[in-house]
Amino acid sequence: MNILILGSGGREHALAWAVKQNPKTDRLIVAPGNAGIGMLAECADIDILDGAAVVAFCEENAIDFVIVGPEAPLAAGVADAARAAGLLTFGPSAAAARLEASKAFTKEICDACQAPTAAYERFTEAAPARAYIRAQGAPIVVKADGLAAGKGVIVAMTEAEALAAIDDMFGGEFGAAGAEVVIEEYMTGEEASFFVLTDGTHALPIGTAQDHKRVGEGDTGPNTGGMGAYSPAPVLTEAIQRQAMDQIVLPTIREMARRGTPYQGVLYAGLMIQNGKARLVEYNARFGDPEAQVLMMRLGAQALDLMLATAEGRLDAVQVNWAEDHALTVVMATQGYPGHYAKGSQIRGLEELPEDSRHMVFHAGTAERDGRIIASGGRVLNVTARGASLREARDAAYALVDRIDWPAGFCRRDIGWRALTE
Repeated sequence: MNILILGSGGREHALAWAVKQNPKTDRLIVAPGNAGIGMLAECADIDILDGAAVVAFCEENAIDFVIVGPEAPLAAGVADAARAAGLLTFGPSAAAARLEASKAFTKEICDACQAPTAAYERFTEAAPARAYIRAQGAPIVVKADGLAAGKGVIVAMTEAEALAAIDDMFGGEFGAAGAEVVIEEYMTGEEASFFVLTDGTHALPIGTAQDHKRVGEGDTGPNTGGMGAYSPAPVLTEAIQRQAMDQIVLPTIREMARRGTPYQGVLYAGLMIQNGKARLVEYNARFGDPEAQVLMMRLGAQALDLMLATAEGRLDAVQVNWAEDHALTVVMATQGYPGHYAKGSQIRGLEELPEDSRHMVFHAGTAERDGRIIASGGRVLNVTARGASLREARDAAYALVDRIDWPAGFCRRDIGWRALTE
């Protein structure tokens, strides 16, 4: 098969790495890709938000299967354009991707199918939103309704912080994403990620993970796109997974189908677990980043077979074969992230590291310049390892980190701490 993956981050490098291992893969192209992806696949410079451009590229290159990595092309309807052109496609339609693209829409779906989630209100004007916050008090959660590159959620521990978030959102800090705001009850407990494939009718859980959102050790400092992750997540027990499927995921899939907008792709449920029960925090319409890195590390070549079964509507005929192991990824970021950071610093030592089924450095924000690997983003590398235990996976990942020569980079040194201290 000739396969096209859309995206340029660590998630897409991990997807490409898994897909490449499958003997069904003949030619693999990633658009636009990055320096690390370029070492295992062809990279193509196309506008992945332009459905017509993606379809034209697929026709010119005899592409058999399109995998949409990030949320922005999904929200822009690229999967719709690919399907309309007769291309086998993995990823939900724009209408179904509203489960990620609109926080208010997700709440509406939860109300319709009675899925447990935080109490909320939605606002299109600042004054009533401020009044609601003053009435509710803090802690409270303020969310920009639309896509804000992972930065549109403020967990406000004080009333002043929540009011400032309202001013920022309605003041244009997040562009069109902040035109509507959802204010939620602050949920306590432990957060984890649950990944389910669905072809619109059938659903197949494919793994759990837990990421570390805050930039500082001990989960301190501002939220980021994720500073590391591990899989499986011990907090998501089999009993809680069953409850999440029965009360949250399956009712959502049925409600989406009932509305005439069936969901096909991966449904990533962010769950808050307390007292042995899960409530929905949010849905994402794609594999998480950096959760995809640990999931793909554990799934390997079968990831392609599972995505094909999803796209072809035959999920009921496949199963996931898990090794009894663990994977952990450490994000190396540029100094200053998630605030202001400089681009262009050189990263040395990567070529000396092992790349196999148990050790991989997935590139997120890198570019190649005159034979050198340079940092081109905030989150730059995902240093990933597998082990028989989580501790073994963690030790192997940090052993790789310590061999990377990048003075301009930093990482958290406590990835996996929740599971390792329980």
